[in-house]
Amino acid sequence: MHQLLELLKQRHAAAGAVPYPSSEAVWQFCSDLISWMFPEHNGRVLDDAAIEQYAVRLETQLNDLLQHISAQLPEAPPAVSRQFMEMVPGIYGDLTKDAEAIFQGDPAATCLYEVIRAYPGFSAIAAYRVAHALHLLEVPLLPRVITEYAHARTGVDIHPAAEIAPYFCIDHGTGIVIGETTVIGPHVKIYQGVTLGALSIDKSMARAKRHPTIEEGVVIYAGATILGGDTIIGHHSVIGGNVWLIKSVDPHSRIYYKADGSIKVIEQ
Repeated sequence: MHQLLELLKQRHAAAGAVPYPSSEAVWQFCSDLISWMFPEHNGRVLDDAAIEQYAVRLETQLNDLLQHISAQLPEAPPAVSRQFMEMVPGIYGDLTKDAEAIFQGDPAATCLYEVIRAYPGFSAIAAYRVAHALHLLEVPLLPRVITEYAHARTGVDIHPAAEIAPYFCIDHGTGIVIGETTVIGPHVKIYQGVTLGALSIDKSMARAKRHPTIEEGVVIYAGATILGGDTIIGHHSVIGGNVWLIKSVDPHSRIYYKADGSIKVIEQ
């Protein structure tokens, strides 16, 4: 026990030398931002004056978080906070398109309010888009904290560095994994249990393109696994449920799993 206590003292001292803000405070900022953009998300409605004041509050909130890690930022916290807020209109625009794609893509959705308030797919995408903006500004750790909070709440695991175009539809969502170097084009729809992952590689290749590229208009059904940085799913293809892919397919392809364990490729 004495040896363990000494090791723990060293670990706590090392952690104290990098005073990241609490994970709860980071998630609270993300949640507050999403609820400001989309009051349907939690039903909290602001009057006109409060909407403008809240923008200032959010920028201050982010600045306070970044003060903890100012030495690790490319610029001073106020500058990074200001740059992030300038990205918020783009985040809002993309999320509006994502919500519309989910509404149009799910016959069970009765209205956009329901999608924004209740759908885990929208919540996961919203958290990703906030985290991705912070990632682009080279903010360390905080983007991953946000997406992992969303992962715990929705069952959808999206790395903040992934590149995802708007009109992104996640249906159901549970068990979806989207890796760090994944690239997803516009108007893509994926179902529960889909993995866009990497083949097992050496740690030295961590900065390489390890995850697939999904082009425009692709639909990927439940349980499909698509792996590898060289794997490209051509535009307007359909990948059937439980398919395992480690090679590219041409545009307008149809890939189905057969009962004998093989897959059938129909190219149009």
